[in-house]
Amino acid sequence: MDQTAQFEAERPRLVAIATRILGDHAEAQDIVQQAWLRLHGTQARIESLPAWLTTVTTRLCLDRLKSRTPFPVDEVDPGETTGDPADEIALADTVGAALHVVLDRLSPRERIAFVLHDSFGFEFPTIAAVLDTSPVAARKLASRARAKVTQPQPEDRLADWEVVDAFMAAARNGKFERLLQLLAPDATVTADEAAIAIGTPSRIDGRGEVAAFFNGSAHAALPVFVGERPGTAWFHLGAAKVVFDFTVEDGVVSAITFRADPETLEQVSRRDGAERRG
Repeated sequence: MDQTAQFEAERPRLVAIATRILGDHAEAQDIVQQAWLRLHGTQARIESLPAWLTTVTTRLCLDRLKSRTPFPVDEVDPGETTGDPADEIALADTVGAALHVVLDRLSPRERIAFVLHDSFGFEFPTIAAVLDTSPVAARKLASRARAKVTQPQPEDRLADWEVVDAFMAAARNGKFERLLQLLAPDATVTADEAAIAIGTPSRIDGRGEVAAFFNGSAHAALPVFVGERPGTAWFHLGAAKVVFDFTVEDGVVSAITFRADPETLEQVSRRDGAERRG
């Protein structure tokens, strides 16, 4: 089998790894294409093509994670941990919508170690080679990440306003997979009578339908407070005309209500991002 055929045979596995690490299928496909370009351009002797491709793909994912807007995470070498359940539990099938919100708060190295081990069963010496560290350090990275995922602390969970803003950013940028991650399975969109009268849908049910509706849309919506709640709104001539009123539960969006009644619009104020204080 020639190199091109071998790569195509490996492509689905590489895309699956990159998708789980990055949380975005389209971005994962781009990463795997970059891996192909590196393979095509290398003159190095490759003993195991699957291993080489896994390493290159994962390191490209690591670079992509580091290039994203950083969260305040600790990138120092992990300290000692206790009760490491690495050999007893695997969380591959539990990486769902709420978990992806927590994954976004892990450091890039924690995220790589956790996903490669718990989702794909890579041994720690292999993960260590990818991260250019020791197997002991790789195990500690995965253990620390797992602790945050299984028992997220308050500081590891996105604030409601962060969830709202992440959802709207995914909508504007056409990140369908990201929208799915940020929506509860039974998410709904509803509207008050005033909003329906100016053209908003009266009801949309289910994660997939809601994600499809918002995918690539809402470019003109701006972040606001609706009373004390973070939301977004469409403005015209400086005045809010339709509010997107979010309900966030357990780190994901469970409901969005379009509101255009005057009483609600009077409660709208612009925000820069963070939660209202005082």
